[in-house]
Amino acid sequence: MLAEIFGPDLLIVLIVVVVVLFGGAAIPKLARNLGAAQSEFKKGLAESKGEAASTNPGDEKPPAG
Repeated sequence: MLAEIFGPDLLIVLIVVVVVLFGGAAIPKLARNLGAAQSEFKKGLAESKGEAASTNPGDEKPPAG
């Protein structure tokens, strides 16, 4: 069902609309910014995984009660 909605003809129309709205010069800048945002997201994700792995759950005290 999604393949019918997001077919190749719709992608071509979307690309044309983006080029008309943003202009040819702005597309590389937009792609560069998206790539930088993706790399920052991946770096933050790796840092949070490293922090989660460095905590040792055995060091915590059990709740009193």
